[in-house]
Amino acid sequence: MKRAVILLSGGLDSVTTLAIAQQQGFECYTLSFDYGQRHDVELKAATKISKKMDAKQHKVIAINLRSIGGSALTDNTIDVPDHHEEGIPVTYVPARNTVFLSIALGWAEVLKAEAIFVGVNAVDYSGYPDCRPEFIEAFEKLANLATKTGVEGQQLTVHAPLITMTKAEIIQKGSALGVDYSQTISCYQANNEGKACGKCDSCRFRKQGFEQAGIADPTLYI
Repeated sequence: MKRAVILLSGGLDSVTTLAIAQQQGFECYTLSFDYGQRHDVELKAATKISKKMDAKQHKVIAINLRSIGGSALTDNTIDVPDHHEEGIPVTYVPARNTVFLSIALGWAEVLKAEAIFVGVNAVDYSGYPDCRPEFIEAFEKLANLATKTGVEGQQLTVHAPLITMTKAEIIQKGSALGVDYSQTISCYQANNEGKACGKCDSCRFRKQGFEQAGIADPTLYI
């Protein structure tokens, strides 16, 4: 069976991405990161979801991005905004997707996997530069230049199946694939019980997505 590494945060987009990879016939190895994020309760969701959705293996890798800070998600002196910001918001974590994809690439090479799946989105994204198609294309090129398997001729593909979809389309797609969104956590500052603030960008995009999809929002709010 063909293998893929799936970046799984425990949020709505990444879980939908896992379901899509499984639909495409991949044996899925899920990868989450404990990077010092405020909303580390999402890691419990990712572990639970990986088991429920029969991922072949799930890893949680610790990387202390708090040591460099620079984001409201990794520095408690920077507040998570409760309003939409123009430009690149303070919830952007410097180079996060580059770091995550690099580690996913290493595991993919060990597994002899032919694909990496990541749930980035360029339509409803919050202004993050590492969620654009140009970034995914550039990383895929790098992946095939920088690895032993790539040099020896086994090409690796980086899939971003949600990149041109609206949040409503993502929810509709996931619902059609049987995704249980009540298990997902998207909030940037969810409490220890996994309840969402309902105010941050991530919560607003998620709420709006369910409304536009015509599907009941199962999110638990504070």
